[in-house]
Amino acid sequence: MDAYPLLQALILGIVEGLTEFLPVSSTGHLILAGDLLGFNDERGKLFEIVIQSGAILAVVWEYRRRFAAVLSGLPRDPAARRFVANLAIAFMPLAVLGLLFGKAIKAHLFQPLPVAVAFILGAFVILWAEKRKHRITIHSVDEIGPRDALKLGLAQACALIPGTSRSGSTIIGGLFFGLSRQAATEFSFFLAVPILGAATVYQLWKERHLLVWDDLGMWVVGFVSAFASAFLCVRWLLRYIATHDFTIFAWYRIAFGIVVIATWQLGLVNWTAH
Repeated sequence: MDAYPLLQALILGIVEGLTEFLPVSSTGHLILAGDLLGFNDERGKLFEIVIQSGAILAVVWEYRRRFAAVLSGLPRDPAARRFVANLAIAFMPLAVLGLLFGKAIKAHLFQPLPVAVAFILGAFVILWAEKRKHRITIHSVDEIGPRDALKLGLAQACALIPGTSRSGSTIIGGLFFGLSRQAATEFSFFLAVPILGAATVYQLWKERHLLVWDDLGMWVVGFVSAFASAFLCVRWLLRYIATHDFTIFAWYRIAFGIVVIATWQLGLVNWTAH
């Protein structure tokens, strides 16, 4: 295989892993990177979706003891069943709304201006969330109830708007709903597993005609780089939020929104391709 596709896979995997769990929108970054690398065709779009499995595995590995305890405790442990039920409840709003409005959103909102506006408005929401007095009523994921899970799921559904960020919507929504930064961030990690897992399986089945053995090396490189970068990012973020807020990500989003507008105006990125 030519070395350039492997380099494309490596870069996109790193971009996916570093941005999937931060409140900065992995989709926007992958659109930009894919276009600049010349990998924005149908294969490229499928690749961007499927390398999410590497990021999922990073979360599963980081919390492997937690997931193992939940799976083994399902038959008898009420806490394990509550954990799974909360993930299922939070999963549903994004899944249902995505099925109902996904095509319309792709047709009308995957445009440069809406993406840039979403980046910048999301930044101001983060700044607002951090400026207001944060009254914590839920300190850990284990304290989340069904109503809390539903509210977090509805917040996550905002990520259907491109440029919003799935993790960002969940985390910042959690801050508004009284979750600690640790609880909101960890729940966004856990919720990524069914959400990204379902999206990956669905896209693999839907676009299975694009899968060829010659691309195996590219898939492996993208998967491994997404796993490694996501693993490092998850660990870093957990340490970061122990002593910092999310303000830095808000300013980054504003800068990235400006990048979206600039690359669109200069014709460098075909944002409408996605």
